[in-house]
Amino acid sequence: MSNLPKVGFVSLGCPKALVDSERILTQLRTDGYEISPDYAGADVVVVNTCGFIDSAKAESLEAIGEALEANGRVIVTGCMGKNASDITSVHPKVLAVTGPQQYEAVVSAIHQYAPMPADHDPFTSLVPANRGGIGIKLTPRHYAYLKISEGCNHKCSFCIIPSMRGKLVSRPVGEVLDEAQRLVAAGVKELLVISQDTSAYGVDLKYKLDFWGGKPVRSRMKELCEGLGSLGAWVRLHYVYPYPHVDEIIPLMTDGRILPYLDVPFQHGSPAVLKRMRRPAAAENTLQRIQRWREICPELVIRSTFIVGFPGETDAEFEGLLAFLEEAQLDRVGCFTYSAVKGAAANELPDAVPEELKQERWEQFMQTQAVISAKRLQARVGTVQEVLVDSVANGQAVARSKADAPEIDGIVTIVDGANLKPGCLVKVRIESADEYDLVGHLVN
Repeated sequence: MSNLPKVGFVSLGCPKALVDSERILTQLRTDGYEISPDYAGADVVVVNTCGFIDSAKAESLEAIGEALEANGRVIVTGCMGKNASDITSVHPKVLAVTGPQQYEAVVSAIHQYAPMPADHDPFTSLVPANRGGIGIKLTPRHYAYLKISEGCNHKCSFCIIPSMRGKLVSRPVGEVLDEAQRLVAAGVKELLVISQDTSAYGVDLKYKLDFWGGKPVRSRMKELCEGLGSLGAWVRLHYVYPYPHVDEIIPLMTDGRILPYLDVPFQHGSPAVLKRMRRPAAAENTLQRIQRWREICPELVIRSTFIVGFPGETDAEFEGLLAFLEEAQLDRVGCFTYSAVKGAAANELPDAVPEELKQERWEQFMQTQAVISAKRLQARVGTVQEVLVDSVANGQAVARSKADAPEIDGIVTIVDGANLKPGCLVKVRIESADEYDLVGHLVN
């Protein structure tokens, strides 16, 4: 039986935090640590927290409490760790607290509280070679998140991400493309590009020239997408702000080099609310841009997120949001009721919307979008779609089309997919649809 220390790991929050967890775990395995699947077998437990909104903080504190009760030796990292007192005031027995992206600090704390045996030779327990140099992944083998930058330069009034993760710091394009190439070589079929603001990629570097495969490439969104599109995998773009230069990316979708999919966090449809939110795009320009994108790439699928009940939101402004939905005809939409976040500028805004009214607006919003989503999915009935299989069970396969990101969008059920394998790409004829999902049969 191995005498190497074991680390338990709890990863909370967004895909960007998941990538942080993957990096920490990869370093731990490189250092010789083993990963425990449960609390009981761990010498120490790491909880990677989320601190974006109060409900996420509550979930993080609950997870820390559960780990303390089950194991007793807990190290906390992630966004909520930016303000250690928020954690230690509730859970004073945690061993250490580190903030987001502080990989060296959290690994150092693990070395301190779960040290390696004195006779350990780190060269005998490196990350398994068959991983192709890509390290530990917390996603299924066939897809991976590719984080291209950290931080954000925006000052949205409802958000505290810049205060937690700092200003925009883009990774050099050669480094990003090298990682993507390794992932694809290791069997990844879908790359999900993530950041706080994918459209701003390279701004901080002044679009500096870098090298990839011996050729010069600029650290800019278009050149990044061109490079990713040459790897032969699905490339899906998340967190894209509707800046004018995004227009340059749409032809790459038309040509099939990247997926015809954009995740654009619009947040609202009322210009007045967007101004109070300090958002960097105006609703009227956004509608024109959506129309232009669809003229270039009719297959384009747009997903977005919105907030209802923002401070001062009037009935007329909410009706403006519903009108925006009707005109934009977005494919996939998520919606949240506004939640005050400690340290956010929006907390100082007057005319808070009552919780009951927030909930009413949320329900009306979701009902409006459900009709739109159902109509757009119904238009796919009878078409043939290429899909990526995620799982197989009970004689059926669960897959996703090019229009569906994992965990946040819909699925395609393949009723005769019992013999398929996760990670394979197949053609399916769509036979039925509801508000969110599709059902179909294999096309021989």
